[in-house]
Amino acid sequence: MKVTETHLKGCFIIEPTVFNDLRGSFFESFHKMEFAEKTGLEIEFVQDNQSISQKGTLRGLHFQENEFAQAKLVRVISGKVLDVVVDLRKESQTFGNSFSMILSGENNKQLFVPRGFAHGFYVLEDETVFNYKCDNYYYKAAQKGIRYNDSDLAIDWCLDGKEVILSEKDKHLMTFKQFCQ
Repeated sequence: MKVTETHLKGCFIIEPTVFNDLRGSFFESFHKMEFAEKTGLEIEFVQDNQSISQKGTLRGLHFQENEFAQAKLVRVISGKVLDVVVDLRKESQTFGNSFSMILSGENNKQLFVPRGFAHGFYVLEDETVFNYKCDNYYYKAAQKGIRYNDSDLAIDWCLDGKEVILSEKDKHLMTFKQFCQ
């Protein structure tokens, strides 16, 4: 497993070692001891989630507040997304900064998203299967979000004028300025 820290402290790109042969391929999607050795983080995942989305769907930017915050290990099983995270840790030197990358069933890359980050993704292929492990349980009352197209965040979602498919909830998320208050 290759682990690379992004410019956002504690946010890591995870590239598993893939073994290919005549039968197909195999890789470990998570190995707790190796993850801890390479990141310095002791993580105990307690919940796995999966979504299947159509091309053009945008989910996010979501997070849970306070003691309900979640660290996530995200990956695409099949299909492709532009995955985006935003550092919401007010004491962080990279507060308000974002990071994005392509995750796909083909490249098998994963992104570790620490607690205190907002997360979202834009679906680039139909029937994309997105999977994520969480280190804390989902708690509806703590669920919050920031608008994906907030001008203060200036995230390049690579939309090129395309319409996005949003849930009703995601259409009414707060702005980054509202989060900062």
